[in-house]
Amino acid sequence: MAQQSGQRWQDWLSLILGIWLFISPWLGFAVSTGAAWNSWIFGAVIAAVSAWALSAPQKWEEWVGFVVGAWLMMAPFVLVFSAEAAPTWNHLIVGAVVFIDALFGVSRSIARRAAS
Repeated sequence: MAQQSGQRWQDWLSLILGIWLFISPWLGFAVSTGAAWNSWIFGAVIAAVSAWALSAPQKWEEWVGFVVGAWLMMAPFVLVFSAEAAPTWNHLIVGAVVFIDALFGVSRSIARRAAS
């Protein structure tokens, strides 16, 4: 049970970031269709995985956050958001927070396993 309550705030943070990323294209944080679709797809993935983790914590959900966070930080360069500063920074910041949040969760799980 300690894992569930200890991870709860991180899951809420990821849920909020996923919702933010999903709605950000409508708020002017994406001009190109590539940036918008990337925001919608990965915002929905982050929000769905976080909501699932809030209802029934899973070990794999941290790894999904790790991979999605890394992708969000690479996406502006891989998908070439061109001169769009807003979606680039939006993806970099959300990606970094999701990545660090997941990295923290994974490291806590590994430390817990090593201690037991």
